Amino acid sequence: MDLLRSAEFSATGPVKKDLMKTAGSNIVIVGLETGQVIPPHPEPYAVVFVVLQGEGVITSGTVAHPVKPLHLVSVKKDENRGIRCNQRMVILGIREDV
Repeated sequence: MDLLRSAEFSATGPVKKDLMKTAGSNIVIVGLETGQVIPPHPEPYAVVFVVLQGEGVITSGTVAHPVKPLHLVSVKKDENRGIRCNQRMVILGIREDV
């Protein structure tokens, strides 16, 4: 699977696309255009974000991590997570299945 070609984008907001579900995880790809934001919010599962393309900031708990390709950010269950896109981004999200 070509992950970059799997990403989709929209001028109206970030696009999350499910790629694969396994017994313990759900793998998604997220496409964000420059300037788009997913505001920090808690979720009832842990997630690992891997930046495949672009640049921005990923929030994990109370820490804002500047990111670029091949950076990884881990977020614990019930912690805030958010994304701000500074340059068109493709992010792989690997979350625990709930």
